[in-house]
Amino acid sequence: MKVQFLLLPAALMLTEPSQAAVYLSVAQAQQVMFPGRTFTQDFRVISDAQAASIERKSGVSVPGRQLKTWRVAGGGWFIADEVTGDHEFIPFALALDEHGAVKSVEILEYREYVGGEVRNPKWLAQFKGKKDGVSLELTKDIQNISGATLSSQHITEGIHRLLASYAVVLAPR
Repeated sequence: MKVQFLLLPAALMLTEPSQAAVYLSVAQAQQVMFPGRTFTQDFRVISDAQAASIERKSGVSVPGRQLKTWRVAGGGWFIADEVTGDHEFIPFALALDEHGAVKSVEILEYREYVGGEVRNPKWLAQFKGKKDGVSLELTKDIQNISGATLSSQHITEGIHRLLASYAVVLAPR
């Protein structure tokens, strides 16, 4: 009987996320994605009309109304956002060049049990050069990662939503 009680706590410990990790802070990601540049915080509140436009353009709902953006000295934008993985939020950063094309993507934190492969630089590189208006569909335009399907899907949708957000809220008129 004592053995059963000893095994129960051990079994509960196995349910802890095995890949939970914080990889980069926002400030660290800024320097990785735009080395040596300076940043000016330029947070925006998305209006109802803008949210509707973003949703039409991207096909993805706008979960919050604050767009966490920084202008990059010399051109470009840095955007911090998050999507839901299978159960947990996945904070990520998106670097856009001066024309609104994806420069790079970084996963800031990952807390899911499986699927940490979404942090793989080769997988993230698929987004480089993508702009608003291009197709961003998992398995068609972006390769899926077996075992990380929901994380792959939601990150792809999040990037699609942020590209539409750039076009609607940030792009020079």
